[in-house]
Amino acid sequence: MTELHTPEAIARSIVAAHASRFGEFAGDIASFSSEDPIYRGAKQACSALGFIDIDAECLARAWQAQTKRVGMFDAHAWPEHPADFGMRSFPPGAREDAFPSCPEKLGLYSVLPDAQWVGRMARAGVPTVQLRFKSNDDEAIAREVNAAVQVVQGTGSLLFINDHWRAAIEARAYGLHLGQEDLDALTPEALKTIRDSGIRLGVSTHGYAEMVRADAVTPSYIAMGAIYPTTLKQMATAPQGVARLAAYARLMRGYPQVGIGGVDAARMPEVLGTGVGSVAVVRALVADSNPEAAAVRLLRIVADPANAR
Repeated sequence: MTELHTPEAIARSIVAAHASRFGEFAGDIASFSSEDPIYRGAKQACSALGFIDIDAECLARAWQAQTKRVGMFDAHAWPEHPADFGMRSFPPGAREDAFPSCPEKLGLYSVLPDAQWVGRMARAGVPTVQLRFKSNDDEAIAREVNAAVQVVQGTGSLLFINDHWRAAIEARAYGLHLGQEDLDALTPEALKTIRDSGIRLGVSTHGYAEMVRADAVTPSYIAMGAIYPTTLKQMATAPQGVARLAAYARLMRGYPQVGIGGVDAARMPEVLGTGVGSVAVVRALVADSNPEAAAVRLLRIVADPANAR
């Protein structure tokens, strides 16, 4: 092995090529799973670029696969080919086991706490709404989900139900949204039940490893975040930022994509500039003193982000 191809040299070249985008940090590597120099150098580099260990591992394996596929190592060629990450054929919608499709661009996507809010934002013209109703009471969940399904009728809004998949199927909701832990908790039988129901499925992801995991079930769309700091929920990962979001969008370009996490009107144009077709908001609507007017402003930005004011 020449000095130019040692893991240390490979790591330095990757960091030099990409630190301006992702930043440079003092990352600690938990472990290596291969002696391959490309893999080891790439994992060192991705850790130094701030990726958590599970994502640095995923990227390192992809860089190793990419180098083998093209026949040379290129520090500037950030991995963005699905096959290098072990994912199946793209576009994913062509797979036999794909969940039903949804619009490539879901537009403004409002995450809302109850059916009253769902109806309010649907009537305000928000094209995609999600009911995120927090309860352990099955009867209350069923009432709220059914009410949400009813209030969007005739509005043109697409309704996704967060987490409560049985109630969503029973109420014949348009779609279901699951977090990564919710997805992992499903038994194969439960996943088959959801798939067989014909409901659309969206899945939250927070980095490369989770995107690969989500792709394994071929959902209808992929949500990616949190982009910016958010106080709404405790996040296991640091804010991703728009540079990572843009890289994620290029890798997952066969999917409808939703960017989420700390997005407001000022930040929305740069989020849309990454290539995602939808931006999810929570506080930007529900915490506004005039949510309907806020919805109009955000819809204008989504329609024409270059001229946002």
